[in-house]
Amino acid sequence: MTMLKIALAQINTTVGDINGNVAKIKENLARAQAERVNIILFPELTIAGYPPEDLLLKPSFAAANQAALQSLLPHTVGLTAIVGFVDRDGDLFNAAAVLHNGALAGIYHKSFLPNYAVFDEDRYFAEGNTPLLFTLSTPTPITLGISICEDIWYPAGPPEAQAVAGAELLLNISASPYQSGKIESREQMLGIRAADNVAIVAYCNLIGGQDELLFDGSSVIFNERGELLARGKSFEEDFIIAEVNTENVFRQRLRDPRRRKNRLMSIYTNDFQHIQLATVGQASCLSYSDRQDACPTNQPKIQNHLDPVESVYQALVVGTRDYVRKNGFSKVALGLSGGIDSSLVATIAVDALGAENVIGVLMPSRFSSDHSKSDAIDLAKRLGMRYEIIPIEPVHHAYLDLLSEVFADTKPDVTEENLQSRTRGNILMALSNKFGWIILTTGNKSEMAVGYATIYGDMAGGFAVIKDVPKTLVYQLCRYRNAKIGEAIPENVFIKPPSAELRPDQKDSDSLPEYEILDAILAAYVENDYSSQEIVALGFDEATVKRIIQLVDRNEYKRRQAPPGPKITSKAFGKDRRLPITNRYSQ
Repeated sequence: MTMLKIALAQINTTVGDINGNVAKIKENLARAQAERVNIILFPELTIAGYPPEDLLLKPSFAAANQAALQSLLPHTVGLTAIVGFVDRDGDLFNAAAVLHNGALAGIYHKSFLPNYAVFDEDRYFAEGNTPLLFTLSTPTPITLGISICEDIWYPAGPPEAQAVAGAELLLNISASPYQSGKIESREQMLGIRAADNVAIVAYCNLIGGQDELLFDGSSVIFNERGELLARGKSFEEDFIIAEVNTENVFRQRLRDPRRRKNRLMSIYTNDFQHIQLATVGQASCLSYSDRQDACPTNQPKIQNHLDPVESVYQALVVGTRDYVRKNGFSKVALGLSGGIDSSLVATIAVDALGAENVIGVLMPSRFSSDHSKSDAIDLAKRLGMRYEIIPIEPVHHAYLDLLSEVFADTKPDVTEENLQSRTRGNILMALSNKFGWIILTTGNKSEMAVGYATIYGDMAGGFAVIKDVPKTLVYQLCRYRNAKIGEAIPENVFIKPPSAELRPDQKDSDSLPEYEILDAILAAYVENDYSSQEIVALGFDEATVKRIIQLVDRNEYKRRQAPPGPKITSKAFGKDRRLPITNRYSQ
C-alpha cells in the first residue's frame, strides 16, 4: 500500500518582505522534516507575497525573490516542497517551484491568469502553457500535478489535463481572496474537482490581510471520491497534515471509465513537463482497509466552518490587525460617538490589537446627546480602552465667526453641519501626527455608497474598517460580538435611532430610506449591477430607487479619496468596482 504524507502550510506572508516570508517558509520546512512529511505545500507567491502589484515592474524585485528561492534548497533535504514565487524567464510568470531533496527539480507557470474584480494578473504575468507532472519513484510510483489558484477553478483547466495524463494527486497553491460565503463555495468546487477527476486534491491557501484584500486560509484535502479529509483553520496560520492512500485512486478509476474518454479529448495529452523524482521521506502508516484515507493513529483535523456573521467578524479583525501591524503602527485611535458604527470599529480594534493599543476620542458638540457621551464612555470602560474627551464647540464657533462675513445673507445648511465633522477630522489627524497613531474611520458601506459621509471630516483617517459592511450587517456583527465574545456594546446603542447629530433632533432616516430598504437597493445596484427598472421590478419605490442610484453615482469622487478598507462583500468600493468619476451615463 502506497501512502503519502502531505502538509499544507497556510502562512501569513507580507508583500515585499522577502526575508520575513522566507523565514516563515524555513520554519515550516523544519516542522515538515520533524513530522516526516513527504510533500509540503505553501501558498501562491509565498516568497514575494500576494499581490505584489507594481513591485513586479521593478526588475530587482523578481531577482531578489529568485535568490531567496535558492536559499531554501538546503532546507528541503528529505522532502518535496511546492513554493510559490515570481519566475523571471524571458518574461514574468506566477510560478510554483518543486524543491526536492535539496535541489530545484522543476517549475510550473500559472496558466489561467485572473483579470477581473480585484485581479490584474494580465498586467504583470505571461501565461504558462505547459502543465507539470512529477512522479515519485516509490515501489508503486505516484504521479502528481501542480497548479496555481485560478487554474483549478475551470473544469477543463490544467488539473483535469494532469489527471487525464495519470496524476493521482492534484496539488494547488492559492491566494484566494475572502468574501462572505466564498469559503463554502470554493470548497464545494474543490470537492467536485476531486470527484470528477478521481484524484486526491490538496489545496493550500494564503491567510492574512493585504491592504483591501483578506485571505482566509481554510486549506483542504479531498479524497478521490470528493470527500473531505482535512480542513485548516479560517483566518489563522495553520499546519495541516494528512496521510493519503494513492492506491485508492487507481482502484476508484478502474470503476470509473470517464477518464479514458477524457484522455482522447485532452488538448494537453502530449504536451507536459514530466519530472521523475526519487522518493525521499517515508510516511509511517500501518496496513488498514482501503476505505480509510488517513492513518488511524494520525487522523487529520477538520476544522468547523465559521457561521456567516462570525466569519465576517473574524475577517475584519484579521484585516485590521494586519494592516496596522504590517504598516508599522502600534496604536490606533478613532472617533467614539456612542453610535453603532464607532462601537463596532472599537470592538474590532480591541479584538485585533488589544485594549491597551486603542484610544477612543469623544468630541461632543452642542448637538451631542447625553446618551451618546454616556454610551461611548460605557463602551470604552467595558472594553478596557483609553478614551479622551475633546469638545469641539469652541473650534466650531471659531469657524462660524471666521466665515460669518463671507457667509452673510445665506441660510445655515449642510455646510455648517460638515464643519463639525471636519473639525473632528482635524483633531484626530493632529493626534495621529503627534503620537504616531493610525486613525480608523467608522463609516459603513451604506453611508459610503450614498455619500452620507463628510470628505476631510469623518472620512479622514488611515484605514476604513467597515467601509464594505452594510449598515444592516453592522447590527448583526455587534450582536454577534456581544453574544459570543463579550457584552461590550451597551444595549442603548442598538435601540436608539442612528444619527450623525450635526443638527437638532437629526436622524439618518431624515435623509435616507430605512436601512433595510437602502441596503437591498444598494446590493442590487452596486453588487449585482441591476438597472433602476430591474430594481423597481423587485418591488421598490421608483422615486426612491432613482434617488439612491443618483446619490451612488454622484459620490464616486468621495469614495476615490477614502482610505482603504477590507473587502468582505462580492463587490467592494475601490479596486473591486472601478467607475469613472467624470461620467454622464445614467440609468
